[in-house]
Amino acid sequence: MNSFEKVKNYLLDMGHEISHESVEDNLFVLNNENQGICNLMLDCEGDVLVMEQHIFDIEEKDAAFLKRLLQINRELIHGAFVLDEEGRRVLFRDTLALENLDRNELESSINAMAIALVEHAEEFMDVAAK
Repeated sequence: MNSFEKVKNYLLDMGHEISHESVEDNLFVLNNENQGICNLMLDCEGDVLVMEQHIFDIEEKDAAFLKRLLQINRELIHGAFVLDEEGRRVLFRDTLALENLDRNELESSINAMAIALVEHAEEFMDVAAK
């Protein structure tokens, strides 16, 4: 079984809704409103599984908020909140090695994002509303 099939089986076993998959691009898109998962992209290319979800856009570079994101990252068990190349989009991003990936590791990473979104939802909504 290749990495793409392994990840797909784990996701289905965890009960996630795969809203899109591309065998050619080794890509899945997940949605689970109960966990705050909205278009979570999982890219299985190469040796690494890259998980990335757009959280919200920021209009201007707010040093206080960027400092707060770094503080939140310190609390996370898996992944991190990051900015895209232009510094305008806040994303959640995690990378996992595909060679030794197991279901528990993938589930822990997805759950860590969901928990962080719930814990900081109000704070994020305030910034996104600006």
